[in-house]
Amino acid sequence: MNYSSVTGRLATLGSAKWEVHFTARAMAAAGESILEMTIGEPDIPPDPRLLEQVTRSLNSGRISYASGRCEPVLARALTEKYRKYRPTVTERNFLALPGAQTCLYTVIMAIAEAGDAILVGDPYYATYEGIIRASGAEPIFVPLRPENGFHMKAADLEAVITPKCRAVLINTPHNPTGAVLSAAEIAAIGQVCLRHNLWLISDEVYADMVYEGQFVTPFANPDLAEIVLSIGSVSKSFAAPGLRSGWVAAPEEFVDRCQPLAEAMLFGNQPFIADATAWGIANQLTTGREFGSHCLRRARLVEEALEGCNLLRLHRPEAGMFVLVDIGQTGMTSHNFAMALLQQERVAVMPGSSFGANLEGYLRLSLTTPDEVILEACQRLRNFAGRIRGR
Repeated sequence: MNYSSVTGRLATLGSAKWEVHFTARAMAAAGESILEMTIGEPDIPPDPRLLEQVTRSLNSGRISYASGRCEPVLARALTEKYRKYRPTVTERNFLALPGAQTCLYTVIMAIAEAGDAILVGDPYYATYEGIIRASGAEPIFVPLRPENGFHMKAADLEAVITPKCRAVLINTPHNPTGAVLSAAEIAAIGQVCLRHNLWLISDEVYADMVYEGQFVTPFANPDLAEIVLSIGSVSKSFAAPGLRSGWVAAPEEFVDRCQPLAEAMLFGNQPFIADATAWGIANQLTTGREFGSHCLRRARLVEEALEGCNLLRLHRPEAGMFVLVDIGQTGMTSHNFAMALLQQERVAVMPGSSFGANLEGYLRLSLTTPDEVILEACQRLRNFAGRIRGR
């Protein structure tokens, strides 16, 4: 039978990046005791009032077809939320979809196709390459350098731009590094985009999890009003990834052009979930900030637990729910290290290579497990590093 070319483009970009995670899950299913620090899923419950709102809306009959653009109640809530960034925003500036992943897919499909390119920082969230290649475009990677705290720099961006480029995809706060771009850095990146007629796509799902200081969005920069496509969701901010509720804040013309594409795929998100999302936004739930505080404390636990081990050097995150550990001094690849750690110590972590060539030599550890699991995992990580040192 025949398949479209997209299946070939994505064939190696899905589960292959998660080999360590899936191997760990298979071992656990077979009865092994595994300390899992691979994926990031909030381990605190959502606000019970949010769940009550889901139930209330569901029971009220909000299970009919949705608006293909954005349910009115959610559009109103988003308008109020984003007016603190841009006073001129209206309900026509939003497109709602089931989760940030769907938002990213829709946005890329709307602006890129075969022969085009999308600029994205390396390291990058594991699904970004697949989203870009699904459109037929190719990613062009902008190096995010450890010496710059993995912050994207305008000069590094401009150095790799080609005539094929259609957009820059930034992620702030950043997964997997935890980097948070400043207003000055965003403005400089935005000026590069303006000079080269590029969209600026900003994945902001960790906006509520900045450890210190304030989150900055390019949506707030008036100079960039016609090029910024800002993406948010409730997965981290409300600790509710299963609700699959996300949105795009964008110029009205862009939303108008995207709406038929969104309707061709999904025809909006579920009305009862849109109601709950709107309620959570309007009531300014603090779940995400509380979870960010948990993750900061756990990041400090990891730092203390690994202190003094020269083969394992922690990179301090500025936000989010992960920490990076530099294993470059071990001489092992990140994949081989992670697989050996799993087999010998029953600790599952993500190899940096799953997030791009620029994160080779690092491990990503999730902070979404209880303190005692984190401490035990760090001790086993030290034990494994000690055996490497003794070779």
